[in-house]
Amino acid sequence: MRRRSFLLAALALPALRLPAHAAQGPEIRVLKSPSCGCCTAWADHLSAAGFSVDLRDVPDEQLWTMKDRLGIRDETASCHTAMIEGYVIEGHVPAEDITRLINERPDALGLGVPGMPIGSPGMEMGDSTEPFTTLLLLADGETRAFARHG
Repeated sequence: MRRRSFLLAALALPALRLPAHAAQGPEIRVLKSPSCGCCTAWADHLSAAGFSVDLRDVPDEQLWTMKDRLGIRDETASCHTAMIEGYVIEGHVPAEDITRLINERPDALGLGVPGMPIGSPGMEMGDSTEPFTTLLLLADGETRAFARHG
């Protein structure tokens, strides 16, 4: 199963471990490029929502290799990838969508917000926002709308 292989491979990463954010709720491991500040802002959003965040910098090539192994397509990719309770979270997915995912437990790889929509968690720019859709990422590569925002 791809999800299990990805999670096992991620555990074996020789990554720089950054301090975890405030721990309360479920643990989410975030893999990001060392140069990406919006990923850190997204991790702060998750921490504020009660998640225990394990934030790790990984080389870009390794991050994109992991996305490829996972089956994340170019059209659903974003700047960071996270894992929580057997699911993959790709991009600036709102904390409430992740909570819904782990409560409902659909048969899926996880959730994704393609690109970096302005106004999504971690991509706040004052009052500027653009609508975006959180996608349910299915094992066959297909997607379905999971939640709409803005």
